[in-house]
Amino acid sequence: ERLLAHAMRAETALAQGTEELHGQAGQLSGVVRIGAPDGSANYLLPQVCAAICDDNPGLEVHIVALPRVFNLSKREADMAITLSRPSAGRLMAQKISDYKLHLAATRQYLDSHPPIRNLKDLRGHRIIGYIPDMIFDKEVDYLAETGVDRVALASNSVAVQVNWVRQGAGLAIVHDFCMPTLPDIRKVLADRISLTRTFYLVRHMDDRRVERLNRFAELFISGLRQEVARLEALTKRAT
Repeated sequence: ERLLAHAMRAETALAQGTEELHGQAGQLSGVVRIGAPDGSANYLLPQVCAAICDDNPGLEVHIVALPRVFNLSKREADMAITLSRPSAGRLMAQKISDYKLHLAATRQYLDSHPPIRNLKDLRGHRIIGYIPDMIFDKEVDYLAETGVDRVALASNSVAVQVNWVRQGAGLAIVHDFCMPTLPDIRKVLADRISLTRTFYLVRHMDDRRVERLNRFAELFISGLRQEVARLEALTKRAT
């Protein structure tokens, strides 16, 4: 424990010394590795992390985009975005933001298939979703929300699911913050199928002593909250 604390103080001192040497006192530097499910990793983190790096040229950000839970105790990442609070381990979690999801499809798909007026009508349509035995968190188990007992096109990747929707292959539960990238997208049964989930930023308890990571986490959370709000506002205007 004392060795770990000493190492963290040394890391902080080294980072501060590097900033002063390069005339960048007050700016962040070094490497920060973030683990994130690929929905947020593809549609939120790129622009948020790029903005932080614009203000901190000495900073290097690694995004590890995988649909699974990261082991921070084994230092797979400095911090991770999760969909639920951790229930074990020396971890601390901070709520980032709620976000919304809706059933959606392209206008092309909806115009060329039978109308959908209620949940029962979904049984005659192709549903896109997660591979059931590869669901990494109960919060992404959306199937019950649709009343459909199986998916015809399944992937453990949100990006793959979104590309199927983009191609007019079927209907899927789509993040509202992703919809601005799909100009032809339309919500389906929005009054019946409307989901709210939550992003959390999880870090190892020992890292609260590392000021560089504390400062990055503060900027990161603020940027994500603003970006979710901005993209969801665009979605409301477009659909």
